Amino acid sequence: MYRSHTCGELRESHINQKISLSGWVHKTRDKGFVVWVDLRDRYGITQLVFDEDRTSSKLLEQARSLGREFVVQVRGEVIERASKNPNIPTGSIEVLVEDLVVLNTSKTPPFTIENETDGGEDIRMKYRYLDIRRNPVKDSLIFRSKVSMEVRKYLSDQGFIEVETPYLIKSTPEGARDFVVPSRMNEGQFYALPQSPQTFKQLLMVGGLDKYFQIVKCFRDEDLRADRQPEFTQIDCEMAFVEQEDILAAFEGLTKHLLKEIKQIEITSFPRITYDDAMKKYGNDKPDIRFGMEFGELNTVAQHKNFNVFNQAELVVGIAVPGANSYTRKEIDALTNWVKRPQVGALGMVYCRCNDDGSYKSSVDKFYSQEDLAQWAAVTGAKPGDLICVLSGDTNKVRAQLSALRMELADRLGLRNPEEFSPLWVVDFPLLELDEETGHYHAMHHPFTSPKPGQLALLDTDPGAVRANAYDLVLNGNEIGGGSIRIHDAATQSTMFKHLGFTPEEAKAQFGFLMDAFQYGAPPHGGIAFGLDRLVAILGGQETIRDFIAFPKNNSGRDVMIDAPAPIDEAQLKELNLKLNL
Repeated sequence: MYRSHTCGELRESHINQKISLSGWVHKTRDKGFVVWVDLRDRYGITQLVFDEDRTSSKLLEQARSLGREFVVQVRGEVIERASKNPNIPTGSIEVLVEDLVVLNTSKTPPFTIENETDGGEDIRMKYRYLDIRRNPVKDSLIFRSKVSMEVRKYLSDQGFIEVETPYLIKSTPEGARDFVVPSRMNEGQFYALPQSPQTFKQLLMVGGLDKYFQIVKCFRDEDLRADRQPEFTQIDCEMAFVEQEDILAAFEGLTKHLLKEIKQIEITSFPRITYDDAMKKYGNDKPDIRFGMEFGELNTVAQHKNFNVFNQAELVVGIAVPGANSYTRKEIDALTNWVKRPQVGALGMVYCRCNDDGSYKSSVDKFYSQEDLAQWAAVTGAKPGDLICVLSGDTNKVRAQLSALRMELADRLGLRNPEEFSPLWVVDFPLLELDEETGHYHAMHHPFTSPKPGQLALLDTDPGAVRANAYDLVLNGNEIGGGSIRIHDAATQSTMFKHLGFTPEEAKAQFGFLMDAFQYGAPPHGGIAFGLDRLVAILGGQETIRDFIAFPKNNSGRDVMIDAPAPIDEAQLKELNLKLNL
């Protein structure tokens, strides 16, 4: 056999035992009369020793010929290590090698296989199979596996049935762009890769399975960011005979289970906030509530004081930054320049220092008295020693700008502890969202989300006022899950399609199968989908998802390791009845 033990397993209790190990040569140290080799596998590192007194000259020369990342098998005796290494679990022992077999040689890697490597991101992605040998990436993938296993365990214990749904489905015009797949056997027709298993999981509820889940790959052909990939993984779930409270309770349970089993953290509080309040207090619909700095709307106390910048604004809004009165003028100017960057887009920033003696000093003292500034402090909750930062402008824009500033300041002040977890439900989203360019409404969630009870009639009179029976689960400022109670009758679904601009013919062509199914006793149902990649990254204390995916794409959607996407040859194009117009 190739190994009796792993390279992270041997301890002092194994001394005098004959063992065999296999792994990769991590590094060698040749002192002339003795050669040490660090042998590595996924479990750890064991030091091998070859010396003139106890090792044959042939074996010693063989050890000296080993290169980094050679794959070897050794047999030998576990002995006590003279110079112990307390930094690794195997640091009290070493293996006196009696036999060495080179299983495979290796070229010198393009970067060092170390926790802190000298390889840049591009080169590491090109040689991803080497990057996986490094502990940070390897441990992230093992961590992901552990989270996935706990998800399956919890949901299975709660009576959910895991069902696989198709990957080759029908393209629909809703949502992000589809990846399409030509059908060889159906000339001129195409499959789409699923953006989610949405309609299939609803059909499973019609089929009576009652509780469904799937850890499923999904695909969206959209612009990429650090937390997005063209293919991503969802924990997809659906339940029948449920209302919103049932869904929230079930998946609070899953979140609690994961935090307890993975992070050994007990979470008892899952506060809720409406979408409107989230936008008003935090400027976005996925607020990080690990820290304060809630927005204070200052229109009533800051306008009509001869300061036209505020007087002409739709919204004047500020935050109290704890302890930031210590910022120098240079640091405050740098903050002002930060919000004026194109990525944020503010025209400027007004500030007010809250001094320890109870007085105030602002950048607009010419227009505001101490009493006025005290009102700013009261509205924003500022205390002595704080700094009030104020932005103004169009409501939606200025809220997004102040939200970006709030998060930037939290990072600078160290308020976003990755080992602290604060979940939050955001509820009562708008059902429809107005596209300002076209003047048409589209579904904020998806076309199958039901309106809040009693609000269906509002679709004809005031569609923007209709609230959705939808909910998002936010963790540390990231949306980790979102779902809704679904429409489950054909008449309501037809009404929804009409308000989204579908003709009856278009609705039937795209979703006739679902409408037909609703005529055969569809139960009330709802569900949720968690983004597994993002959830794992947050639990792992990271903001980006790439290291938690075995073979990720880059920011251009390319796999630089296998060089995909790539052209296909003329024979394949002909077989698929496709032509390229170059």
